[in-house]
Amino acid sequence: MRIHLSEQTRKQWRAFRQNRRGFASLLILTTLVVLSLFAEFYANSKPLLVYYEGKFYFPLFRVYPETTFGGDFESEADYQDPFIREKITAGDNWALYPPIPWDYKTIDFSLDTPHPSPPSATHWLGTDDRGRDVLARLIYGFRVSIFFGLILASIGTVLGIVIGAIQGFLGGWIDLFGQRATELWSAMPELYLLIILSATFEPSIPLLILLLSMFGWMGLSIYVRAEFLRLRNFDFVEAARAMGVSNWKIIGKHILPNALTPVITFFPFRVSGAIIGLTSLDFLNLGVPSPTPSLGELLRQSKGNVEAWWMSLTTFFVLVMMIVLVNFIGEALLQAFDPRRRS
Repeated sequence: MRIHLSEQTRKQWRAFRQNRRGFASLLILTTLVVLSLFAEFYANSKPLLVYYEGKFYFPLFRVYPETTFGGDFESEADYQDPFIREKITAGDNWALYPPIPWDYKTIDFSLDTPHPSPPSATHWLGTDDRGRDVLARLIYGFRVSIFFGLILASIGTVLGIVIGAIQGFLGGWIDLFGQRATELWSAMPELYLLIILSATFEPSIPLLILLLSMFGWMGLSIYVRAEFLRLRNFDFVEAARAMGVSNWKIIGKHILPNALTPVITFFPFRVSGAIIGLTSLDFLNLGVPSPTPSLGELLRQSKGNVEAWWMSLTTFFVLVMMIVLVNFIGEALLQAFDPRRRS
């Protein structure tokens, strides 16, 4: 199926591609996100494939009890256990492990050095204060952070568009009431509410998304409302009204496509803001629960273990890399959609 783009959209896409820094950032970030989706295949404590006594086993896709490989218990096999490793590699048996034989929650009990341990051949970026591989937690933490930012920014964008469109298009008392309600809601102490609700409910990613999305729509709704107030009296809108087109169709088909510039250009910056927000909450121990991989938790551990430079340095690098790439994409979009900047 061929997608037909307008001439204006083609110009904007060409302007975006001409911004080499922004376009390269998009390619790099997309590659990293795609790679993170398959993290289980190259950073996992389970082998990818096991050949044991003439049969093939796939531990990544199925749970096998320890008795399958000659163990004594019916619980899931621990593939880091020396006894199980010896069983699945003895004789003609063999196991294919990922390049990074650790996942984000696996604790290495075989280390001779105290935790956190420095980088070594076993743990390329060392371990944290609980003996978990830092490289694996960075990979999985990157995936959690980037998708948390995308989901939170998407929800906030949808809410901001809906609320701002209704206020700007209808105007009058609805707009006045909506503005006063927005001002009251924006005055609520967001951090205090997060602290209270985190203490009341068990922290989780869906709960954090719900709480943060309750406040994440206000900034965008102001811009959408202003665009709708500006466009609702244009000639093409008046012509649609004269033809009997419904309000919802006018909003969705005639005004919204012309009011999407602030939505698209601000979206990357909203993603980076959500990533920083999640990292800050995790650093304050108000974010995702353990053992969920978290960049903020690694920074908090670095604060308590100043000598563990491998945690602070690598976590800071990953976090800054994400924010810089997303912001470069946002700057390129802003230049592509703004004719004054593009010229």
